[in-house]
Amino acid sequence: MARLTPSAEPAATADTDANIVRRIRGQEESAFEALMRRYNGKLFRVARAILRDDADAEDALQDGYLEAYRRIGDFRGESQLTTWLTRIVINQALMRLRRQRRDRVVVSFGERRAEGERGAIDVADEKSESPTSAALRAEVRRILERRIDQLPVAFRTVFVMREVEDMTVEETAACLSIPAATVRTRLFRARALLRAALAHDMDSATVEVFGFAGARCDRIVAAVLARLVALQPPPSA
Repeated sequence: MARLTPSAEPAATADTDANIVRRIRGQEESAFEALMRRYNGKLFRVARAILRDDADAEDALQDGYLEAYRRIGDFRGESQLTTWLTRIVINQALMRLRRQRRDRVVVSFGERRAEGERGAIDVADEKSESPTSAALRAEVRRILERRIDQLPVAFRTVFVMREVEDMTVEETAACLSIPAATVRTRLFRARALLRAALAHDMDSATVEVFGFAGARCDRIVAAVLARLVALQPPPSA
């Protein structure tokens, strides 16, 4: 494809995917930037779910965008643009994963089990919360992210696509080229594994909840001793 040239005017923010594709084919510079900004978050999280590393996910995403740009002429609109892009990024992430051999356990894509009820992750309102609440929620998020990272790659990818990106079963199946039943199975297993891991974290944390050692203990002891001193009658003359 020829080198991109600046467009006469910026693209509208409400541009449809079809129009963005048309403009990219017409070598409008702003069109491909608009496409990337529209899908950066979703595609990064999908790549991150596979690779478990921010830098690797960014590299895979960049490779995916370059591949998409080279192949934009092949996109015929038979699937949604987001599905087409997600497939490309997934392939780039999986190729990088195989090269690096970071995850040696390959989970069979053919598992079939019943799925439980859908239970999306609820995110609390971040507005007007205290610094303590914000710090606590940030720590909870870190624990959850760490546990998601520990899921097998097949479960992890489906979990992020379904629960974090809120993609439908059909969209997820199309992006991963697997049956919808397999998507449901993996999501069910991912939730079960996460529940077990988070329950273990909660059990461990409960032992030390409202901990009394350290600075709090020292502070209370010092305060009581100071008050005892204050209560002592003055020495007699």
